[in-house]
Amino acid sequence: MINSITISIVELNSLFFYKFRYYKCPNFTFFKPYGDLVYFSLYIGTMNTDNRTKINQLLQSQPYGAVFASSWLTSQGYSPELQKRYKNSNWLVSIGTGAMKRNGDEVRIDGGLYALQEQLKLSVHIGGTSALSRLGRSQYLELDSNQIHLFGSAEENLPKWFREYEWGLLVNYHASSFLPPALGMTELTSGNLSLMVSSPIRAILECLYLAPSEMSYIECYELLEGMSNVRPATVQQLLEVCTSVKVKRMFLFLAEKAGHSWMKHLVKEKISLGTGKRSLVKAGVYVPAYQITVPKELMDNGTDL
Repeated sequence: MINSITISIVELNSLFFYKFRYYKCPNFTFFKPYGDLVYFSLYIGTMNTDNRTKINQLLQSQPYGAVFASSWLTSQGYSPELQKRYKNSNWLVSIGTGAMKRNGDEVRIDGGLYALQEQLKLSVHIGGTSALSRLGRSQYLELDSNQIHLFGSAEENLPKWFREYEWGLLVNYHASSFLPPALGMTELTSGNLSLMVSSPIRAILECLYLAPSEMSYIECYELLEGMSNVRPATVQQLLEVCTSVKVKRMFLFLAEKAGHSWMKHLVKEKISLGTGKRSLVKAGVYVPAYQITVPKELMDNGTDL
C-alpha cells in the first residue's frame, strides 16, 4: 500500500490530489500518516508548474535574438534566485554580468540594443553613418561594416555586459546631449527586433558632431548632398534644439552649398548660431556668411558662399 501511494505521488501529483480528495472521508485515516508527504509533494508540484508558466510567459514576451537584462527581469518579478534557477535548468544562458539569452539563441548587437531601449529604457541608438547605412542612405560612401556608431545621452553609461560582450564588431559609443534623446528618431525592423535609430537628418547632424576628428567634412557633404527629399519642419525642429553651434553652422553651409530646395523653407532667425568666428579646420577657407573656416575642397566645388 505504501508503494502504491508513493507511485501515485511521483507519477502525477494532481491525479493523486483528486484521488485523495475523493477518498478523503472514507479513508482519511489511511492517508493521514502520509499527510506531510502528500502536501509537500503537492506544494513542489505546484511550484514547478508556476515556474514553468513564468518562464514561458517571459520567453513569449521577448522576441528571439533579444538579450534579457537581469535588472529588468528583477523589476518584472523574476528574482535573482529564480533567474539562477532558470540558468541552472538551461532555460537561460549568461552572456556576462547582468544579462542572459535564451539557451541556443544567437544574439547580436541588435539584440543588446533592444534590451537597452525596450527593457532598460535608455536612449542609446544607432546613429551617424551607421544609421544612414541601415536606412540605405550611404550608397555613395564606402563605410566600414566592422564597426558601429552608437549615440546616447551624456548622463547614460553602457552596462558592463554590453561593453564587454564580443559582438563581432567595433562599438564606438558617443555620449552627448547636443540633441534631445527622442527627437528625429525612426523605427527600424531588424529580423524579429524593432529598434529606434536616427533619422537621416539627425544622423547627418551626428556625423557633423564627429567631424573632423572621426570623419571628414567632405564625407558629410557627400552624404547631405543626396538628401533632397526631407521634411523642412523636421530640419527646423532639430536645428532649433541643437546645442552645438559648430554643427548648426556647418549643416546650413553644406545644405546651402548642395542647393537643396527645402532650405528656403527654413526660418533661420529661429536658429541660434551663436557669436564669433569658428575655425573648424586648419588651413581652410573662411566663409563670412556663417563665420566658419571650412576645408578648401568644399570651396573648390559647387557655389562659393
